[in-house]
Amino acid sequence: MRHALAVMRIALLHSVCFDVFFVSVRLEFGVIIENSVAHRLEQTVSRLESAIRRLQAQKACLDWAAAEISTQPGPVLELGLGNGRTYDHLRDRMAEREIFVFEREIAAHPDCVPDERHLLLGDIRSVIADASIVIGAQAVLAHCDIGNGYKCETAELAAFVGPALAPLLAPGALVVSGQALIVPGCFEVPLPDGVAPDRYYIYRMG
Repeated sequence: MRHALAVMRIALLHSVCFDVFFVSVRLEFGVIIENSVAHRLEQTVSRLESAIRRLQAQKACLDWAAAEISTQPGPVLELGLGNGRTYDHLRDRMAEREIFVFEREIAAHPDCVPDERHLLLGDIRSVIADASIVIGAQAVLAHCDIGNGYKCETAELAAFVGPALAPLLAPGALVVSGQALIVPGCFEVPLPDGVAPDRYYIYRMG
């Protein structure tokens, strides 16, 4: 009788242990699945959503920069006119400042194209060398939107623009960029609240 009770206790203990093990595995597996699904959801952002987030970050950074340099005199540089959205935004926020635009080929709406005096047209690798003569003063803000959708080409252009831009900047000037840059004499500054890391970049000339 005692032997039978002992066998029953062992069987019951094994059953409980198995149930605990099964529940534990099921919970752990569930967490793994949940984390995996969350990760996939983060990775499956549509191009539209990505563009919206980028534009929101761009606007936040430009508005912050405009306020930051409000008491510092000097022109503004726009590297990459594109469709003219950011140029239009900059001239709306800083109507009193001269804005010089670098663009390879005009494709913007006619209302968002600067006059000839403020347009440096052509390949930036050639144009930027003599830009200081045209601009006439060191800039207090430069916005760089030079990406073309091809990572290698964009990285090569960014590697050129960083060092080439440095002589055009006044002490304390800000560089707001959609790509990471290495601008001699500049250091990276924190992004405005709400802008995700690596979504946009801001540098200050020391």
